[in-house]
Amino acid sequence: MKILCEKLLLQTAVVNVSRAAANKSPVPAMEGILFEAKDSLKLTAFDSKIGIYTYLDAEISEQGGVVLPARFLVDLVRRLPDGMVCIESNEEDAVNIRCGKTEFHLIGLSAETFPELNVVNPKQTFRIPEGILKSMINQTVFAVSTSDSRPLYMGVLFEVGAEDLTMVAIDGYRMAKRNEEINSTGMEPCSFIIPGTSLNEVERLCSAEGKDDVVISLGDKHASFSVGSTVLITRRLEGEFMNYRKSIPTSFRYEIVVEREEMMRVIDRVSLVIKEKQNSPIKMIVGDGTLQFFCTTSFGHSEDFCLCEGSGEGMKIGFNDRYFMDAMKAANEEKLRISMNTPTSPIIIEAAEGGKYLYMVLPVRLREGD
Repeated sequence: MKILCEKLLLQTAVVNVSRAAANKSPVPAMEGILFEAKDSLKLTAFDSKIGIYTYLDAEISEQGGVVLPARFLVDLVRRLPDGMVCIESNEEDAVNIRCGKTEFHLIGLSAETFPELNVVNPKQTFRIPEGILKSMINQTVFAVSTSDSRPLYMGVLFEVGAEDLTMVAIDGYRMAKRNEEINSTGMEPCSFIIPGTSLNEVERLCSAEGKDDVVISLGDKHASFSVGSTVLITRRLEGEFMNYRKSIPTSFRYEIVVEREEMMRVIDRVSLVIKEKQNSPIKMIVGDGTLQFFCTTSFGHSEDFCLCEGSGEGMKIGFNDRYFMDAMKAANEEKLRISMNTPTSPIIIEAAEGGKYLYMVLPVRLREGD
């Protein structure tokens, strides 16, 4: 194999693809990136759970293939001077990499040792602008479960309707839901679950300003996300996702409106007395035009307040500071509406006006005297 390509293009491709390479694997090739030079140059990485491949412009003098260690290659290409990079391998998989005055000699692995990538035989396909998909992932994936005991909830539910897409994540203590209108004309309504770890990689591949469409294709057991010339293939999670709609209250006793940034600063200050591995809740008293926050731990006591619109008649409610902050960080509005019924019923966080997301946080039951 002998190829010539521009360093910046190679660096982008190597970084994107390397995210699917295994850190440690009994199959050494899974820790590497497969270079395939045929009619075009294709780079692939696969760790048995997700696979990423991409194509890039290159001058191919000799066809062939070789596997190079992913982590090392990322560092190597990043340190190369700008310019054209020549990569050449022989039949013994000895590799020579040259750029300007810089030269490396490496021992690669045979392309034949690289495992076969999962194939998606599309049953259904739809498109969504990459900027919108990136936003939807960002506003939901933080709420997926991290517990192996509930593997189904380690993923995000996609519900595709005739003209909209809804994404939902649940971990048993909170829920994140985001809806967006999309052009899915001709597609039958369906639902599927994608692992949160895979969606984190899809989000990194998408550009916030990107106007090109991401093509999402569904197979029986796998799905693919095509972003420009890069494709990510992931397994689907199988099982029955909970009926989340039944858990969302439809009416509320109290509704208040807060300035998001101000409330985040207050919670951030009050939570300073909570140390790692502590589950101490923050207590919030919903007064008339004010929210008072308190937290008491073995380390100390803190309190602060912020203004709000509305009244909770002095209701006291406890909550996990991290769950509340995650939801408020994901929200992108200046003002948020917080809706409640009782100290033990779910807290709903939405945009004060409009908005396409909804966050639900379960309160922490306070002990007598708290």
